[in-house]
Amino acid sequence: MTRYRVSRRIEIDAAHRIPDHRSQCRHLHGHRYVIEAVCEAGELHRRGGERGMVVDFGFLAELMRREIEGLCDHGLIAAIDDQQLLDCLAPADDPEGQWWRRLSEAVARDGYALDQANALAGRLYVIAEPPTAEVLAAHWFQRLAPRVAEVSDGNAAMIEMIVWETPNCWASYRPS
Repeated sequence: MTRYRVSRRIEIDAAHRIPDHRSQCRHLHGHRYVIEAVCEAGELHRRGGERGMVVDFGFLAELMRREIEGLCDHGLIAAIDDQQLLDCLAPADDPEGQWWRRLSEAVARDGYALDQANALAGRLYVIAEPPTAEVLAAHWFQRLAPRVAEVSDGNAAMIEMIVWETPNCWASYRPS
């Protein structure tokens, strides 16, 4: 069976921490993440602007910039249950915990929360699980895959998301 495969990469800079880690990753630190989306199709588009393509590289780049880079670049990625970190970022004028409740509700509803009303007024991206490379690969895959299927009229599918945390370490997510 013939299969065509394409990929698109972007790079972002972001901080995170893995609070339960037994080594240095429990400390707040940053990475130059390289994120690669891999798409596949059995047939190339036969007509229109994507004729001869699995999916337009420009569309994939724009989608990744909007859904990953635009939300996470030069920001902090945190887990909703990292209470110690989130307590440090809570706005001073939020004594009743409304800020954390809003974040928690957004994560439960949408899978993430984006906030800039924190104590540092910086970009904060909150997810349900600890922001390991494995979790980020699955999270970003789940956010982007439906849009790839939609824009390609079901012709193309995102099959894998690869997240390079360092030049030597990567994790990937590929649904079964």
